[in-house]
Amino acid sequence: MAKLGKSVRITGESRAQLAADLKAQYEQGASIRELTRTTGRSYGFIHQVLSEAQVPLRGRGRPWHRRTTPRPTECPVALPSSARTRRPEESRAG
Repeated sequence: MAKLGKSVRITGESRAQLAADLKAQYEQGASIRELTRTTGRSYGFIHQVLSEAQVPLRGRGRPWHRRTTPRPTECPVALPSSARTRRPEESRAG
């Protein structure tokens, strides 16, 4: 996608085409920040165009990754109670 001028007003068919292009890229995983770099337009402009195109926007930040295996509910190796309650500074010989 070619960089757009910052003060150039984009309306009509060209805005609809831009919205379709941005929507496709956003739905393929591009972030709004990445779209700002490729178009040369502001975050607010990209956000507005995506909102006008009724694109469901993702939440902020990195996506949360779910564990593929469940966490164990208990420690697999039974530790003596003294090992579970001892603080690191208490175990040092000094």
